[in-house]
Amino acid sequence: MNSLFRKKSIHKITQDAKTGQGDSELHTLHKVLSVKDLTFFGIAAIIGGGTFSAIGNACFSGGPAVILLYIMCAVACGFTAMCYAEFASRVPVSGSAYTYAYVSFGELFAWIIGWALIMEYSIGNIYIAFSWSGYFTNLLESFHVHLPAWLTINYKSAHAAFIENKPGEGYLAWQNAPMMGSLKIIFDMPAVVINILITYLVYRGTKESKNFSNLMVWIKLLIIVLVIGVGFFYIDINNWTPFMPNGFSGVMGGVSAVFFAYIGFDAVSTLAEESRNPQRDLPKGMIYSLLICTVVFILLALIITGMVSYQLLGVTDPLAEIFAIKGVKWMLFIVSIAAVVAMTSVLLVFQMGQPRIWMTMSRDGLMPKKFSTIHPKYKTPSFATIITGLVVGLPIFFTDENFVLDFTSIGTLFAFVLVCGGVLLLSPQSEAELAERKTNGKFKIPYINSKYIFPGIVIASLITIQLFFPNYFTSILDFSEGKITNHVSLLVFYGLCMVMAILSFLKNLSLIPLLGLICCCYLLTGMSYSNWLWFGSWLLIGLIVYFLYSRKHSKLQH
Repeated sequence: MNSLFRKKSIHKITQDAKTGQGDSELHTLHKVLSVKDLTFFGIAAIIGGGTFSAIGNACFSGGPAVILLYIMCAVACGFTAMCYAEFASRVPVSGSAYTYAYVSFGELFAWIIGWALIMEYSIGNIYIAFSWSGYFTNLLESFHVHLPAWLTINYKSAHAAFIENKPGEGYLAWQNAPMMGSLKIIFDMPAVVINILITYLVYRGTKESKNFSNLMVWIKLLIIVLVIGVGFFYIDINNWTPFMPNGFSGVMGGVSAVFFAYIGFDAVSTLAEESRNPQRDLPKGMIYSLLICTVVFILLALIITGMVSYQLLGVTDPLAEIFAIKGVKWMLFIVSIAAVVAMTSVLLVFQMGQPRIWMTMSRDGLMPKKFSTIHPKYKTPSFATIITGLVVGLPIFFTDENFVLDFTSIGTLFAFVLVCGGVLLLSPQSEAELAERKTNGKFKIPYINSKYIFPGIVIASLITIQLFFPNYFTSILDFSEGKITNHVSLLVFYGLCMVMAILSFLKNLSLIPLLGLICCCYLLTGMSYSNWLWFGSWLLIGLIVYFLYSRKHSKLQH
């Protein structure tokens, strides 16, 4: 049992990164990223599919009140970003939450997190590729370039449209698709092509990716400012009434879509070894990008729910839809360009993140040695980059975007929970280490003693809920069909709050990571039964791989 929770020391991790485990085949990565580049990579990862696609489903579910969920997610991500920043300052190497879990929880949890992060970076990119394809196809249409329907939709969606006899692109694709034997040839060609191009760019090098990403960030920020500016003049304040049409449960129903908009700031932490001064610049890059994107999200949510009724926003291209409804045709072209640029940059950053996590896991022996191979010329994890391209590209042929969206959000939240919990378990630094961090401008998470504050928050919250919603606690004991998963999650959440309140009183826990842990756990209560089922199945597969291969080959085993 002890071997399952064996930990790597911070000193050993940093030394391994510098020496490449002493293996002459491994080389260091190019250190070319400044704090501005890291901030732009964060913006590139955050403003994308969640802004131009998932925001529509979130507004359709929660109405104008969805801005509350954006604020909640921003607060949760803000606390989490500070926890990532603390780790990035103390463990300035690639690997993100995987490496941080190795330091704080041990090898088994590190493996679980590394496995879960595949859902955030690789599988998340499948959703982005589908969304990118939709906007790119619309852009081509504006130039009177028409791709066959069977080359612009995934097989699963086309088959579902045919079964439901639902007119539209999917039904048309199924009817007109060419045959290969008894199999219809239907696949999303633009999604496949963009994945190949992004994989090639990431393979070539970080400097090239940085320049491309920075250019795209400037373009999409300028266009988003234009969207907000033009949309402001078409707002009808009557559309903001009712503010919460489906109640708070409707607001929480959009948690997967809203949280998906925020994932990506943590991808910055995977670029530690390519940063010029990671202990100072990584924290700034994560926090700056999160603040900028939160303002953008709230403004966009207010604009689109003010322009049209929330009931019209349950579409995959909401920004294009609202301007089409309002008859502002010239904006359709601009929105399509912005979406293509935005989602290209997301694909780029996520496609950079996954190989670096696999590279770090390979250094530790938990993945085959080949994954830590660094290209002698381009100084990138070449083999891991190619495998990432395949992991993203192949499922495009047989899955759809809705499944990927939910799958990605729950995996990312799980990683965030462990990062916040990991900061609570970090051993205190000596006075000399703290002084060195302060002198060199390295980030340090402010320590606020939660001994009385957190128990006070829990007690005040319970009293407030009981006063204003007297039937709330009795309602979550209703385990009728369709409510079991959500209500069990809530009961577990409140139990966790009680336990952490006691521990904070006894152990003087740090308040900021504790609030990050609780906020992320609360967002997990919005996940459905199918989300948990698929996530549990994914983790089970990961545990099988760990016990059959990774545990035996771990560098800590020897």
